[in-house]
Amino acid sequence: MPEINASVAVADLLLTRSDVLDAKERLAGRVRRTPVVRSEDLDRRAGAQLWLKAENLQRGGSFKLRGALLAVERLAAAGSVGVVAQSTGNHAIAVALAARELGIPAALVLPEDAAPTKIRRIREAGAEVVLAGTVLAERIAVVEDLRVIRGYDVVDPYQNPDVVAGQGTATAELLDQVRAEGRRLDAVVVPVGGGSAVAGACLAAAGEHVAVVAAEPSAVPALTEALRSGQPVNVPVRPTIADGLRPDRIGRLPFDTCREALAEVLTVDEAEIAESMCVALTHARLLIEPAAATALAAALRLAVAPRWQGRNIGVLLSGGNVEESLVAALLTEYAAQ
Repeated sequence: MPEINASVAVADLLLTRSDVLDAKERLAGRVRRTPVVRSEDLDRRAGAQLWLKAENLQRGGSFKLRGALLAVERLAAAGSVGVVAQSTGNHAIAVALAARELGIPAALVLPEDAAPTKIRRIREAGAEVVLAGTVLAERIAVVEDLRVIRGYDVVDPYQNPDVVAGQGTATAELLDQVRAEGRRLDAVVVPVGGGSAVAGACLAAAGEHVAVVAAEPSAVPALTEALRSGQPVNVPVRPTIADGLRPDRIGRLPFDTCREALAEVLTVDEAEIAESMCVALTHARLLIEPAAATALAAALRLAVAPRWQGRNIGVLLSGGNVEESLVAALLTEYAAQ
């Protein structure tokens, strides 16, 4: 298992485990300390001890609220007239909720094919939704236009250090919760889209001798290709049910933060993601979205390896904002197998 450095240099920025611990203090009482769920059925299936961090039960339906609250709070304190962000959904929901809480307007830029459930939740939070194209570059261009025209501050889901530190608090909590049970994690599996979750996990796990394993859809292997190229690169986007993991390029800040700290990256196919959604619901009674199921699928595969048999593996179930029609269709197919 690789030793994880406690400090990670990112250009002229230095993020450390202390940033995550400071973020935990700033978020105390403002986000839910979500439960860690155990399932004997899943443990038997995996041949390992799985510790499921249920961020699908977080306010806003995902772990993204953690980073958004910190970032928007800092901007509001500095006199921001409004915030703008791009997202495939969950970051946008989180920014909308944070902006409402802090009393400033928000405009959220989503892909044209964004999940209706996520669009509805943003509007329910009182924020504006702007639809733009289907790839990351198109959303970023609209964000820049809104920044210039309205004077809004950008809450980037990958490049903002408050966001990365905030997302890391989910993993930090998981480590604490497992420790409170008299155990320690050998590995934690985290889903990867733009990279803030895995970067935060690497910071939270620094010095803990916990292997951080990234999980991404094989349809959008942005981290895999970045590691192969030595830098973030754009990848072709193929269809995936994991809409939360669709960014076609990992952020530079997350990449520089996690590249040396990661133990492994696993790519997961669509069938594995779909099955893991159903397994989580039927075996652990947890309704999770495909992005979270990607991490569970990777953990189930990881556990098969001899070195991980019988070990303690944490899984960040990142969110639960999923279309009811998708759940119904996947469960019907799963039951027919």
